[in-house]
Amino acid sequence: MKIEVRGREVLVTDGLREHVERRVRFAFARFAPRVRSATVRLGDANGPRGGADKTCRIPVKLPPFQPIVIEDAYNNLHVAIDRAAARAGRASGRELSRRGGRLSAAADSNGGLR
Repeated sequence: MKIEVRGREVLVTDGLREHVERRVRFAFARFAPRVRSATVRLGDANGPRGGADKTCRIPVKLPPFQPIVIEDAYNNLHVAIDRAAARAGRASGRELSRRGGRLSAAADSNGGLR
């Protein structure tokens, strides 16, 4: 799974990039082989004014389906990332099971058994 991290009005440090990648990989661990890519876009809507304005937007590509887009905002960027990643993981899991897809590579390699 390819994870891309972009920031708008937010400095994406190495530590922040590692946090994003760790949270996204954890959220998609059950079905990572089915996810082509996730682009995490971080932003600060209000700039220096403050408030619940740190945003995390995660479009997830699950071929052959339409992308799933999850967005969360909070006054703490790490919390916004954590919440958006968890929601994106749950939404992707629901979409895959709704469409009848298997959620993990373990099912494919064991002939459908876990």
